[in-house]
Order: sequence, then C-alpha cells, then structure tokens
Amino acid sequence: MSFTVPPMFSRRARPLAWLAIASASWVISACGGSNSATVATPAPVVVVAPTTAPGLNIKSSPAYRVTGGSALIEVAMPSDAKTGEALSVSLNGTDVTSAFKAGSTTGTMLGLVSGLTTGDNALTAKVGSSGTTSLTLTNYAITGPVTSGPHISPFICQLDALALPDGSRLTAVSANDPTCSATTNVQYQYRSTGEVFKTLTDKTKIPADVKMIKNAAGASVPYIVRVETMTIDRGIAQITILFDPTTDVEPTPATPPKNWNKRLVYGHGTGCMAGWFIQGGVWGYNPMNDTWLSRGYAVANNTLNHPTNSCNQVLAGEAAVMTKEYFIKRFGAPVYTISTGTSGGSIASVQLSDMFPGLFDGALVDASFPDVITIAQSATDAHLLSNYFATTAPSAASFTSQQKALISGYAAEMTMVAAGNQMGRTDPVPGRLAPIFAGVANYASAVWNAIVPVSMRYDPNTTPPNFTGARPTIYDASVNVYGRGPNPLDPSGKSTIGLRTYDNVGVQYGLSALNAGTITATQFLDINANIGGFDTDANPIASRSVGNDGAIQRANQAGLLLSGTAGLGNIPILDVTNIYSEDTNNYHLQWEHFAVRERLVQGYGNADNYVMWRGGPGTGPTAANPAAIIAALSPNAIAAFEKWMEAIVADKSSDPQRTKTIRNKPADLVDGCFDKSSPPQFIAEKQVLGTSGTQCNILWPSYRFPRMEAGGPLASNNLKCQLKPVDLADYKVTFSAADLSRLRTIFPQGVCDFSKPGANFTKVVPWASFGPSKTNLVYDITTAK
Repeated sequence: MSFTVPPMFSRRARPLAWLAIASASWVISACGGSNSATVATPAPVVVVAPTTAPGLNIKSSPAYRVTGGSALIEVAMPSDAKTGEALSVSLNGTDVTSAFKAGSTTGTMLGLVSGLTTGDNALTAKVGSSGTTSLTLTNYAITGPVTSGPHISPFICQLDALALPDGSRLTAVSANDPTCSATTNVQYQYRSTGEVFKTLTDKTKIPADVKMIKNAAGASVPYIVRVETMTIDRGIAQITILFDPTTDVEPTPATPPKNWNKRLVYGHGTGCMAGWFIQGGVWGYNPMNDTWLSRGYAVANNTLNHPTNSCNQVLAGEAAVMTKEYFIKRFGAPVYTISTGTSGGSIASVQLSDMFPGLFDGALVDASFPDVITIAQSATDAHLLSNYFATTAPSAASFTSQQKALISGYAAEMTMVAAGNQMGRTDPVPGRLAPIFAGVANYASAVWNAIVPVSMRYDPNTTPPNFTGARPTIYDASVNVYGRGPNPLDPSGKSTIGLRTYDNVGVQYGLSALNAGTITATQFLDINANIGGFDTDANPIASRSVGNDGAIQRANQAGLLLSGTAGLGNIPILDVTNIYSEDTNNYHLQWEHFAVRERLVQGYGNADNYVMWRGGPGTGPTAANPAAIIAALSPNAIAAFEKWMEAIVADKSSDPQRTKTIRNKPADLVDGCFDKSSPPQFIAEKQVLGTSGTQCNILWPSYRFPRMEAGGPLASNNLKCQLKPVDLADYKVTFSAADLSRLRTIFPQGVCDFSKPGANFTKVVPWASFGPSKTNLVYDITTAK
C-alpha cells in the first residue's frame, strides 16, 4: 500500500500559449513603365505545444503528515516530453533532481527527498518546457506528535529496558532526553538448523549451521534477518526483513532486499492494564517472528502498539502510521500490509484499520474485542451488578446464582464477576476493595507499570492527597480525545481529570429476564432502584452515572468507539477464535466478536468482508503464556488469508476496494467452527450469537452481556442512550399500581430507547487529528475551554 496524493494536494501549472506571427513580403518591381505586384506564399507555421507537466505523488505518507524530514516521491513523466528535455525537481528552491532514478513503473521516476524543514515545504517538478507541478509537504519531527495531540506527560523512557536480539541495548541520543530518542541500531540474526535465532557476527560469511528456506521465487536462500531498531513517536520501533549481507546492497526503495516477498506484517500486542505514561520496555508482538519471516514477510512493530505499554489507540495509530512511513522510505511500499494481533492486538488491528483507511490492507485477528470503551462499559455494568449482589440487603439476597447470570447475560455468575473486574482500567484509586468470588482473581484498581514512580501517581487517599498525579485510566491516557475537566473530588479545585463516557441513566438492568419470567417484578425494581453508578474516581454512588456528552462525541469521531464505517469495511478480516470459556473466569467472550461484525452490518448492510472461525484445537494464548499470540494463527488460517489477499491484489479492476475484497474472497473461505474431535474437523455454517440452533452453537454456545439484557444492541455501540417515557407495552408482566409508580420513580427521566442511536453517536472521522496537524482536526485540547 502506498499513499497517493489526492488532487487537492497536486497542482499543475497551466502551459503558456505560444503565438507564432508570420509576415508577408510585398515584392515590387518596375518593367516597361508598367507596375506589377507578386504576393509570396507564406511558409507553414509550426506551433510547438509545450510538454505536459509531470505528475507528483507521495508514496510514503499523506502529503500533509510527513515525518522525519524525508518523503518518498514518485514523478510521472509526461509522455510527450521532447528529446533532450530533462526532469528538474526542487525542494524549497534547492535542486534535488539527483535523488531521482527510474521507478519500477514505466514512465516514472522515484526519489527519496530529504532535507525537509518542520512545517510546510514546497516541492516542484518540471520537464523541459513543461509547466511546473507543485506539491506541499507538511513535515513533523520523528518524535511526534502529528495527530495524537500534545505529548502525554509524564512519560518514562525505557531504552535501557528493551533488549535487542543480540542482548545489547539502544544508545540514547542524549541524557535525560524527553523524547526518549535513540541512535538507530542495525544488526543481523540468522535462523539455525536447530530452529533458534543466533547473532550473525561476520557479515561476509554464511554460517555453517544456517537454515535454508525458499524465497518467493522458489530459490533456496540462507535464513538471515536484518534487524533495524529505532525510536519513532517516542516509542521503540523494530523492523525485521530477510536480508543476505553477503550479496544484498544497502536497502533503499529502489534496491529492496532480494529475498523479501514485498509484503509486510504489522503486529500488535495484548492487554491494556498499566498501559499509560511509559515508552515500553517489552514488545507486545515480537518482530523476530519465525512464522512470518520464514514465509518472506517483513515484520514491523512499535512499543506503543502494545496496549500494555500504551492503551491509547489514537497514539497507537499515529505510531503505526509513522513506523510504516519509515519502512516505506527504507525498503519501498509493500504490495500489502497485514495487521495482526490477539485480544488487545485484535482491538488495534480492527480499530486502526477503520480509523486510518489504507494503513492496513487486511486484518487477521484472534480473541477479538471491538474496542477498550466497549470492554469498559460492559465491565462497569457487570461490576455494578457484582457490587449489588454482594450486599447483605434483603433485595440482593433474593437472587439465585442462576438469576444473577441471566440478568448479566453471562453463562455464569463467575463470568459476570470476572468480566466486571475489567473495570479496573477506569479506576484510578489504588487499593480498592471489591467483591471476591471463588476462582476469580481479585479486582485490581490503579494498575501501574512499576517503573512509574509512586510520587507521580494519583492518589486521593494519601496524606496529603496527590490530586495532581497521573491517573491510570483509559480516559486519562487518551485525554487529548476525551477532553479535560476539573476534578470534582479535589477540594482545592486545581486538578483536572480526563472526561468520562460511562453512562447508565435509563438502563433497565434485567429487562430480558423480567420479560422471560425468570425474575419477578419486585426483583426487577429492586435491582434498578439500588444499582447506582460510579463517580469520576470510580467510587460507588447511589445515583446513576452520567457520561460527558463531548467526550462521547469525540470518542465516536476519533474511532475510540469502533465505528466500522470507514476503512474496516474495505479490507478482508479473518477472525480466528481459539479461546473458548464462557462459564469460567475468562473474559474473552464470543459476543465481543459478534459485536465487531455487527458494527460492519450497521455501517454497510452486511459484513461480507468478515469471516469468523470459532472453536478449534485450543492453541491460543493462555493465562500461563499470554504472549503465545502467533500460536493461535494456525498454518491453515494464514494460508487461507494469504489466498484472499493475493486474489485481491491480482484484481486490477477500477472497482471500489470493498467490491474487490468481497468478490475475491475464496469460495472455500467461509464462516464455521472446529469440532472437538482430534484432529478438529471444520463445520461450515454461518456463525450466529446463541446457545442453540446450529451445530456450532451447540458445541460453542455464546452468551450475552448486561447492556444487551437491558434491551441494548448486540453492536454494543450505544454509550449513552436516548430516553423515552416508561411504556407498558415494553413489558410482558403486569405491574401493580404501586409497582408502576415505583418504576416511574426509579426512572424519572425515562428509560432507554434502544431503537435509536446513542446520544452524540456519529461516524468516525477518517485520519482524524487532535493536533498539531490542522487537517481533519476534530479537537484541540490546548485551545479547548
């Protein structure tokens, strides 16, 4: 994928009109006293049209968001250029023509133009007598930011923590550098016949124990990997690619490594808890990835693409965009880029594909969630239920364990508690006590990476309270999107917090169970009268929570709430679900996969670009080995996805990308599940949410979640419902006069009308900016009031 400059960014000079003037000569002669005049026939006038102006395309990034002082530029040479007319390219008035060589496409020249200054730069090109074509390149520092808003503070550098493949560490550019910049490091590793990577110390010799593999051309080549590590956007990025230093020349876009298959995999890590205010000292997705490297792919990653380092998808997207830009300028544009990851990595894959159309060309994911906000909303609902059921109030004690599960939508009470514990990512107060359930790990609030000093951490309970410390929540880590407001719990009124989206006003918990007759009207009223909410510090309160309207709108615009309406509908998606455990302490649940797909259905009318596989051999990550991300992607899944990707690439039609994606889906790549035999057998059938009705649902029943049991949509994309008056037609029970009066007292503003989109619901703004870039600027926290 490369970035083609839209017409608005490319200007062609109008050719000058040439005027040829012919004059006739009168020849007058005298002969014999008589006069005669002879008119000479003028020579034909030849009008030479000027050469057409050349085209200018930027291949490495959009023109309005270049980083690192350089850009890969393609010049489309005019077909009518005259003999001897040469290309001339200038940057800010300085000739840079020498950077251009013949491109891989006939009639093009390709050049890496460097020396861009911060801000706008004028690139011009002409050929001989042609007009001039101009292109404005807006350049930003390689340290960022570009579109993610002001740098997050505090920010802890971790250059010393991350080990390179040879065991060494990166070298800081300077001491105490707030940008955490390091000198770029290049080293070489080879895969041995013993199936381990080893450091290549002599670049002039092929080791005797090197493993030989087939390259894309079918030739047997030594399995040697070039490992380039650098700092980008304050994260640590690493690119690995097949490279034979004994024969390959220094890589450039015009001379990429000959054993590279011209395809790129971008990996994303897992988690979210503790993902704030750090550079990251570990990879979430190891670029030294034998699965992809052995197939000829290059692999790229950035520590900010590991949610356990940075649980901020706007920043993660910026880091991925900048890292891919760096890759293109180093090796050339890949034929396609696959985004892959599990759990938090699946979130990144689908969200970034939607937020930044064209960044990724396909998503191969496992253990899917739609986004972090969706996890937080369902977790907060579940945690409210857990808190209520744990009280000793007679109303709470009346519920059986089965009723609790039915109200929550989960398969078991244990699952409800485990899911509820995921609310910890929105809780900034350390040491929070919460209901304990046998077999479920204790609730964890204010989860921090140990490298962040305690003195920097928010804590309202210390003496004196630290209200100005950094707050470990998804809202505060992404405050540039959510916005900032005064902390209502700080008596001084001086500290600020990230605005929050959670809202449960009008939510009728247990509505489905009431209408199914599995709980009584009294129980329904009891739970809704006592469920309460949480304040801005996640302290339980008696009233319902009210989400901030501006934060909700911006979460939609930014894509922090997965929209599914921008880039995601255009690419192939294979969702491989190897984690299955609906009635235990697992919180990777099936409904979350269906929610992703449902958002595509809402946006496009169908999800024909989305294939879901469920069940299987159980080779996915486990609690004991959560980093075993690639194990979940079986060779069959990778081969099936590659077949789809290659078919799309081979389609040279001008049809829309979504049309090509759907049309070229292999006929045998369909929804289905794997049974429990050994080896597992594939059952081809449409995957639907439920516990019965299909072979796959009998084998792998999929349950629901609290907001859906309250009447909400499967898409789970309604953060704040629109309200309507209580309507008795919505209930399949008859309320007494006293019950009806109580119901209206519980919901004085009305109840949720889930037939309507959520309040402040809107589509994502593709390539949105939160500063400093002014293009597609949604919100600038530095000027917000």
